[in-house]
Amino acid sequence: MALTRREFIKVLGAGSALGLIGGCGNNTNKLYSQDNMYEVAKTGNARILHITDTHANLLPNYFREPNVNLGFGDAFGKLPHIVGNKLFKEIGVKPGSIEAYAFAYNNFEELANKYGKTGGFAQIKTVLEALRESAGGVQNTLTVDGGDTWQGSGTALWTRGRDMVEACNMLGVDVMVGHWEFTYKETETLRNINLFKGDFLGQNVRVLEDALLGDDYIAMSEKYGGTGLYNEDDAQAFKPYVMKNVGGNRIAVIGQAFPRTSNANPKKYFFPNWSFGLREDDMSELVDDIRENEKPDAVIVVSHNGMDVDIKMASRVVGIDAIFGGHTHDGIPKPIEVKNASGVTVVTNAGCSGKYIGMMDLDIKDHKVVGYNYKMLPIITNLIKPDAAVISFINKMRNTKYDKNVVEARNPVMSNNPSRVGKTYDEILTEKLCTTEQTLYRRGNFMGTWDQVLVNSLREEYNSQFSMSAGVRWGTSVLSGHDVMMEDLMANTAITYGETYVSELKGSQIKDILEGIADNLFVKDPYLQSGGDMVRMGGLDYTIDPAQNLGNRISNIVDDEGVALEPNKSYTVSGWAQVNTVGKGRLIWDVAADYLRKQKHLNLKKVNYPSIKGVKNNPGIENYAGKLI
Repeated sequence: MALTRREFIKVLGAGSALGLIGGCGNNTNKLYSQDNMYEVAKTGNARILHITDTHANLLPNYFREPNVNLGFGDAFGKLPHIVGNKLFKEIGVKPGSIEAYAFAYNNFEELANKYGKTGGFAQIKTVLEALRESAGGVQNTLTVDGGDTWQGSGTALWTRGRDMVEACNMLGVDVMVGHWEFTYKETETLRNINLFKGDFLGQNVRVLEDALLGDDYIAMSEKYGGTGLYNEDDAQAFKPYVMKNVGGNRIAVIGQAFPRTSNANPKKYFFPNWSFGLREDDMSELVDDIRENEKPDAVIVVSHNGMDVDIKMASRVVGIDAIFGGHTHDGIPKPIEVKNASGVTVVTNAGCSGKYIGMMDLDIKDHKVVGYNYKMLPIITNLIKPDAAVISFINKMRNTKYDKNVVEARNPVMSNNPSRVGKTYDEILTEKLCTTEQTLYRRGNFMGTWDQVLVNSLREEYNSQFSMSAGVRWGTSVLSGHDVMMEDLMANTAITYGETYVSELKGSQIKDILEGIADNLFVKDPYLQSGGDMVRMGGLDYTIDPAQNLGNRISNIVDDEGVALEPNKSYTVSGWAQVNTVGKGRLIWDVAADYLRKQKHLNLKKVNYPSIKGVKNNPGIENYAGKLI
């Protein structure tokens, strides 16, 4: 039974602080109780508010945290690679509490039914305003967004991100960086950045030399007021940093886009004129230059590197006070203090799907940071009065009618869906597809029930022996016994390259694919990791030893009947979201929608969890549904 608002207040008044777990300069942690947990008295003189990876989830939603988030090498047993009960001990949370619901997967269905949904931009706006007010006014705060905000929903896809630009403006985002923001066409991305009222930063994004030598790119940039060509001499596409006055303190904010955007997404279709990279040396030189010439009181980085990469960068680049990270969706309330040659850099991450707001109060004295106080505030929807203006905007936007100008795909044959023309976005997204007998979730290193839905639908569409679905980390959850709506499906699939395909692969090629993706995920050097999860396989089981090296991780590949794959035999394999080519098949959300409509009451008979070797004592795995060897 769900709690009433009165019961919520009673729970909180009894000492549960709703995730206000503080990390301070002396590395202490405590539960903090107050009458209104979203009105936090300022403890320093500059407040940084951080959201990231909301993935266009304008509305409240459910999101199940992972029970598998493995770390190896230097990352073994360290945040963010601790889950479940061990995480509770690490951060000082009582199982079954509202904090436990916010930060871990344990008893997710029970606690979700009790405490309700999380997130929602109208609720986030209310909390941001409360945090600004309790800091003494907006002049004492800076709101930063770690990216992956303008993609991830049906409405973001159909408006090409414009709905999310306006939503960010309404939240009062001052600075942001990007990743999926670049997976619209370059002209659309530049238009969106031009409409954004804050600063869009990217010290590690460059314009390719061929583009600078021609006239077309220059003309495109000029069309959008110079956006996309910040510094032609240095080939910088976007401003690398900005100086902000926060509470009378001069704070330098550096932006870091996802370094592997060109590898992970279709470069030639969406951003043929830009290059991305980690560019650690450039970051180090930039920090030194800012320190010497700008004389800032603090230097912070808004990053989409992923947390492990941020931790390594913090250990190698000196002069950064704090990194506000994104990409890996790590919802942990305890900041990581990383030692380097000049002192300590604090590394944080603020989860995903609008589930949290990170808040750091910096104590600045004599032009340097002498302390900080960090709190991670879960956005528990039922506790928060939604902002009326944001609600009005969302309702108006969702009443927009899908028309012939909507573009859903790269493939022109299916770029516009005639069956949706004339319907409002809300009418399309509120269609009930079926009811689910088990909770649908995505997050986890190897497999999720949502992923099984996608691979099952692909196999049915193409009558293929096996199917593949990318191990992306975004996507909301649906509770057991609840209706599965088109909105839920789109929240797990809505990208600009959702075309499906079928092909033939030999058994040896399937192994090579699994090995390559496993190396991207489990290679010990964080700078070489992609930050995603393992490809999801339908109709196929395998064993993985993550601690091994490339070529030696994958073994015992068998079909659902236990028959081993033959290296030289060809198999039909379906999939979606190809990076280098454009699939000829229907869009994945239409394929999966038809599959779900046929189910009425979805009951997945089998989920293709791989068997895992050597992780029984790893604190990054708990209650794994597959086999541990």
